[in-house]
Amino acid sequence: MDNAIRVVVIDDHPLFRSGVVRTLAEEPDIIVAGEGASAQDAVDLVARHKPHVALLDISMPGNGIVAAQTIAGTNSDVKIAMLTVSENDQDVMKALEAGACGYVLKGVGGPELIAMVRGVASGESYISPSLAARLLVAMKSSAQTPTPQSALASLTDREDQILRLVSKGLSNKEVGRELDLQEKTVKHHMTSILQKLKARNRVEAAVIARENWSV
Repeated sequence: MDNAIRVVVIDDHPLFRSGVVRTLAEEPDIIVAGEGASAQDAVDLVARHKPHVALLDISMPGNGIVAAQTIAGTNSDVKIAMLTVSENDQDVMKALEAGACGYVLKGVGGPELIAMVRGVASGESYISPSLAARLLVAMKSSAQTPTPQSALASLTDREDQILRLVSKGLSNKEVGRELDLQEKTVKHHMTSILQKLKARNRVEAAVIARENWSV
């Protein structure tokens, strides 16, 4: 299948990794191009197979966040998602800052994992729902300086609409459906929003909006 999503799975627990590989491989639009057990395996497999998605554990030899940083720095087209047991807020933030656009806990069911891989491959961001609300609170409490209202006031009407929907948890695709826009147009607006708010990612942009708006 020429347009199949190529994935590499890196986890140092063979039994768990086999289950993930099996779950993904059963989908007709997903191909597991390789699997490994360490950060170095992750870097090597991404370089060799050029996957659309690299699915990484955090707690593995060499550290998954280190692997994410290396991959993001040298393979900008690869989408990185963390599949881990860690619910630590700092791990989530470090992963996002390292370049991950997905963060899902290992208790996830097969359908949600598959949906996450497809979404991340298409350019969306994903954080397990059980972590998202906590992360918003943690980021809010750790914020040193509130974002000036002038930054939010600088948003265009369309950017304002999009940020309000993103703050409610909608993906780019869902925002596009809601506003009758193409997904690539939503992505373009999100880039502008992040720049204006000086936000590192859509999660941080949502926090800024929640601090200042009733969204």
